[in-house]
Amino acid sequence: MPIQLQIALTHLTSRKRQTLVSLGGVILGVAFFLAVSSLMRGSEQDFIKRLIDNSPHITIYDEYRRPQTQPAQMQWPDAAISISHLTPKTENRGIRSYREKLAFIELIPGLQVAPVLIGPAVLSFAGREQSGSLSGIIPAKMKTVSTIQEKMLQGSLDALTANPNGIIIGKALADKFQLGLGRNLNLVTQDGGNRVMKVVGIYRTGNANYDETQTFSNLKPAQVMFNRPNRVNRLLIKLQDAYQANLIAKRIEANIGYKATSWIEASEDILSLLTVRNIIMFSVVSAILIVASFGIYNTLSTIVMEKTRDIAILKSMGFHATDIRLIFLFEGSIIGALGSVLGLLLGAGLMLILGQIQVKPPGVLEMTNLPVWWGVEQFELAAAFALTSCILAAYLPARRAGDVHPVDILRGQS
Repeated sequence: MPIQLQIALTHLTSRKRQTLVSLGGVILGVAFFLAVSSLMRGSEQDFIKRLIDNSPHITIYDEYRRPQTQPAQMQWPDAAISISHLTPKTENRGIRSYREKLAFIELIPGLQVAPVLIGPAVLSFAGREQSGSLSGIIPAKMKTVSTIQEKMLQGSLDALTANPNGIIIGKALADKFQLGLGRNLNLVTQDGGNRVMKVVGIYRTGNANYDETQTFSNLKPAQVMFNRPNRVNRLLIKLQDAYQANLIAKRIEANIGYKATSWIEASEDILSLLTVRNIIMFSVVSAILIVASFGIYNTLSTIVMEKTRDIAILKSMGFHATDIRLIFLFEGSIIGALGSVLGLLLGAGLMLILGQIQVKPPGVLEMTNLPVWWGVEQFELAAAFALTSCILAAYLPARRAGDVHPVDILRGQS
């Protein structure tokens, strides 16, 4: 063991109370750093997971990001006269040749895609009416891009394939109309479509408005009711890596022309808010470790003042200023390393306890555990920050000790 390290250990053990206070500050700082950051990051990860899982990673709409160039402008781009305020011709909205575009997208590795036709509809039963939305889907494909199958309370998406007039409704709508499986309700669209639909499934997502207004049917009947034969107005895409959504959305939009919006683009304001929240969180928990480092600074400064004569003797025996500084840097490193290890253990214990706590958010029926994130990087960050702050806190006392002039001290001068 180096002589500098032996002297450092002697200094720390000779002042047990002050050492334990400094060590306790580091332990608590690291533990609270882990507890707070795991809860904040856990809630962020849980929110993003819910955001990602409950919506497509990429949605392709039957519209263009920029207005299309008019034929006259394409023919005569440098014409002296321009015609404005032209009323576009009425056309049947939807993604044209969607099967070819679907085939192109399916060639891209790492994704699943499903065509959907969405439109407004009015549902009526026993004199009661409810405005809502009807989504025409292909059940086999919809299961690969949506979690709606996991939310089914009764029936399944596959029941739509067996029953062309089948419809799946939410639990809130079923309770409102007092409907069950096998019951019929009437559905009317704004395009004049009118059909009696049979309830073949009931789902519940926990979103009361969604469960009351969103319904699902097979794609073909929806195309007939909305008078959009061979058209869809959405292509929903699920990725293996959700964070590649922006890159793949740009690639798809460049090839097929229609507007492709990723979940990152659609939730940009929310993600920005989460970034600001993380900055605030790390600032607060870092302040705890900074406060703990002041305890180390005070302890080592006191040792330097009390050991001034000993330092002078060591220098007169041949110790260099670098050796003296190293002694006190060793002391800060020992407190930082030991405090980090014990703080990580205490922090992990706090995280285990927090993970067992159950809460019931407003409007939610089931109890849920507090989201705790166990990412390795937060353990590394807590230990690195604690060790760095301890070494920095030890630097000033170490430099002061290294600047001691042994001749002046041994002569009794201040």
